[in-house]
Amino acid sequence: MSDATLHMTDRNPDDFSVQIADQVESFLVAVTEVAKGDEPDSAVPFLLLEVSQLLLAGGRLGAHEDILPDERYEPDPGPEADVDELRENLARLLEPVDVYSEVFDPYEPRTAPVPARISDDLTDVISDLRHGMVHYRAGRTTEALWWWQFSYFSNWGSTASAALRALQSVVAHVRLNQPLAALDGLDTDQGMGDDTLEIEAGRVMAEEIGTPLGMRSVK
Repeated sequence: MSDATLHMTDRNPDDFSVQIADQVESFLVAVTEVAKGDEPDSAVPFLLLEVSQLLLAGGRLGAHEDILPDERYEPDPGPEADVDELRENLARLLEPVDVYSEVFDPYEPRTAPVPARISDDLTDVISDLRHGMVHYRAGRTTEALWWWQFSYFSNWGSTASAALRALQSVVAHVRLNQPLAALDGLDTDQGMGDDTLEIEAGRVMAEEIGTPLGMRSVK
């Protein structure tokens, strides 16, 4: 697999690496734009769409044969970009529904749900994707694909999947006119215990996300 830099015009758009890189770049740009808060009315459904599209790329990476890097040791990609501001902006934007409950491993018996945040999930995914994008932009295509595939299995795949379930739940509750129950101040530094908990977190942002998709308001 030859090296490439992002958006080179002589690359075949049907090339696997180009398609994966384009989907990754689209997600990075889209979530960064959403986090600016310029269009809060459409934030949740737009994030639902973007995470869904990203997981298509993840599925393709997961189904692909193992990608092996060209070098034994990973080239130094340089310092990681700071994501704290992005995380804080997303947290403010999603505040009513940011916290949700998640089962970490569905195949582990009697696993108790744990609290999580959509804002944390999205920035965690972005950190993994940016790391690979640094390699891709530097022309280290195989290294980038290896990293995206490896981190899909080890972190961002399950993290994005959890965020997708939470976002889909919010939109579904609005469309089905089913109010969400608050988690009574539950935060991610608290354990949920073994008691039955509401899966949904926060209160639905009916006014914020209902209008753009023609959703009915929650009463």
